Amino acid sequence: MKLVIALSAVLLVFGAQAQKKKKNQEPLHLRNVIIVGQMDDPADRYSVEISMTELFGNAGIKSKASLNLIKQGADAQSLASDSISNKLSGDGFDTYMVISVRGYDKRFKTSNTEETLSDALSRGNLFSIYQDGVVSVSFEYKFFRKGQLVQSEIIKCGNASSRQKVMNKLRKKVTKRIDKNWK
Repeated sequence: MKLVIALSAVLLVFGAQAQKKKKNQEPLHLRNVIIVGQMDDPADRYSVEISMTELFGNAGIKSKASLNLIKQGADAQSLASDSISNKLSGDGFDTYMVISVRGYDKRFKTSNTEETLSDALSRGNLFSIYQDGVVSVSFEYKFFRKGQLVQSEIIKCGNASSRQKVMNKLRKKVTKRIDKNWK
């Protein structure tokens, strides 16, 4: 009897893990996206948001950078406010993508915690796109619809010896991810 219970518990755990992985592997079917770069350095934020806007535009996905929505230095949490959300939904935008640097290690995994757009925007970011002596940079991409997390992914850029190389590798990987999982 103990063996049956133990086997049932193991199967439930593996089944739950398989469903979580399946959820993250389903295409997002993006038609539009608001791009929010969570970087402390304004130059990093500008680079990421403009690059992603260009990539999504090239893929035929309507996109808008958060830099066009809030003033420089303003709190990014205002993007989750009802007035801005209603204005954006009236313009046809229903998906937010929050990009942040997760760290400088290849072992990062996506977090399994359910969070809201407001929670994600309230978090700070400790890392810049590139630091001397760092070989790998991990970016976290979180997608929100109706204020709730729908997908989270980590994109790792290895062998990065300069800020420009990090951006080039990120652009290349995101282009593939758009075609494969997000479109």
